[in-house]
Amino acid sequence: MTASALPSDILEMSAVALSAAIHARTVSCVEVMRATLAQIARYNPAANAIVALQDPGQLLAEAAERDARLARGESAGPLHGFPLAVKDFDPVRGLPFSQGSPILRDRIAPADSIMAGRLRCGGAVFTGKTNIPEFGLGSHTYNPVHGATANAYDQRKSAGGSSGGAAVSVALRMQPVADGSDHAGSLRNPPAFNNLFGLRTCYGRIPIATPDVFAPGFGVSGAIGRSPADIGLMLSVQAGADPRVPYSIPQDPGIFAEDLKRDVSGTRIAWLGDFGGQLPFEPGVLDLGVAALSAFEAVGCRVEHAVPAFDMERLWRAYVLLRACANAATLHPLYKDPAHRALLKPEAVWEVEQGMALTADAVRMAQETRTAWYETVRLFMERFDFLVMPSAQVFPFAIEADWPKQVGGRAMDTYHRWMQVVIPATMSGLPALNVPAGFGPGGLPTGIQVVGRNHGELDCLRLGAAYDAATNWVSRRPPPLLAA
Repeated sequence: MTASALPSDILEMSAVALSAAIHARTVSCVEVMRATLAQIARYNPAANAIVALQDPGQLLAEAAERDARLARGESAGPLHGFPLAVKDFDPVRGLPFSQGSPILRDRIAPADSIMAGRLRCGGAVFTGKTNIPEFGLGSHTYNPVHGATANAYDQRKSAGGSSGGAAVSVALRMQPVADGSDHAGSLRNPPAFNNLFGLRTCYGRIPIATPDVFAPGFGVSGAIGRSPADIGLMLSVQAGADPRVPYSIPQDPGIFAEDLKRDVSGTRIAWLGDFGGQLPFEPGVLDLGVAALSAFEAVGCRVEHAVPAFDMERLWRAYVLLRACANAATLHPLYKDPAHRALLKPEAVWEVEQGMALTADAVRMAQETRTAWYETVRLFMERFDFLVMPSAQVFPFAIEADWPKQVGGRAMDTYHRWMQVVIPATMSGLPALNVPAGFGPGGLPTGIQVVGRNHGELDCLRLGAAYDAATNWVSRRPPPLLAA
C-alpha cells in the first residue's frame, strides 16, 4: 500500500476514483477488501445493512485473484475488485436468497439474476446481501429473518426501503456503490433518508427476466451512490440489452460512465410540490424541497411551480389495484398453503387477497388510467425538461414502527400510502433520480426526485451532477456514526 492509500482514504474514494486507483494499481483489490471488511465489522452491527456476510478469508482470496488478473493485464471492467453486497431481492449464485421471508430462510440461489451476473462478469466480489423488507413490501426495511436496518444518520430511525440495506451500506462506506430495485420508491426513499443519490431507471434499461417478459411492470433495477457519477459507473455495467428480455433497451451502457459535466443553464424545471395540496407532508419536508430549488437556479435552471392536471387519488387507486394484481400472482403459491400463509406478513396477505378479488374490467380500467397519466405527463413535459418533487412525505421515523399511520394530520389507510409521492414517477415509467435536499431540525435528511423524459436516465444524472456540484450535501454532512 502506498503511503497515501490508508484504509480511510480507500473508503472515502468515490466509486469512480476507486476504479481508477485499482486499475492504476495504486491500491490493490486485497487492500480494498481488507478495508471494507474492517468497516463492515465496525459499523454493520449497529446498522444491520449487510446480511449473509461471506467468509472473510474467501473474500480476500477472491480479491487476490482479481489482483493477479490485473497483474496479467486483464481487467473485467469498471467494477474490477469492487466489494459489493447485492440487494436480497436478486439471486446471486451460491448466496442465501431469503428475501426476508422465514419461508425462504434456508434458500440458496442456484443461479445469478441477469443483473447479478453482469456484476460478477464485471469483476465484483460479492461480500453478501443487503437487507430488505419481507418480499420487498413496504418502504421500511425490517423482516423476521434478519431484523431491521437502522438509518445511517440516527440508528433509532428507519433506513427506508426496500433498498434500505443498500443505502445504509453506501452511506456508512461499507461498499462504494450499491445495486437496488424500485417498485414504489425503493431507489428514492432510502437515498433520501440517508443523504445519497439513487436512480430509478426506465423499464428495460437493466433487463429483468420475469416469468412474463412481455408485460412491463412497475419494478426496475438501478443503483445508489454518493454521487451521480458513481451511479453512472455502476449503470455502465448493469445496463444493456439482453435477448431474454424483448423490451430491454439496445443502447451502449458505456455512455453512463462518461463525464457528466454539462452546461445546464436554461433547463426548464417544474416543481410539483404537494400536487396542489393533494398530498400531505410532515412539517418541514416541503420547505427543504423548496429551498433546494435554489441550487438548480444557481446553475442556471429556470424553475416554475406547476402541476399536471390529474386527480392523484384516481392515480393512487389505479396503482394500488395494479400492484395487488402483480403481488397476488407472485405470492399466491405461498398464500394457498396454510402453513406458509401463517408466516406471511399481514401486508403480504392483504396484497394477495386484494389481488384475488379483482376483475378483468377493473384491471383494464387501471391500466387505462396509467396510460392516461403517462400521456398527461408527456404533454406537460413539452413545457419542461424535468419534473421535481419530494422523494418522501415524512422524515425518517421510529425504527420500531411498522409504518407511519398519519402524515400531516391525515390518516394513512394502507401500509404504503405514506409514500404516495413516489407513485407518479412509478406510474409514468419515467426515470427518477433522488438527490439530497438537506436536513430537518432533528438532523434527519430528506431528498427530492428529479424526473426526466422517457429513457432520459443520462440527462437525469447530468442535471444531478450539476446539482451535486452546487450543494455537496454528501461530502458536507457524512453520517455522525463515522466520526464516533
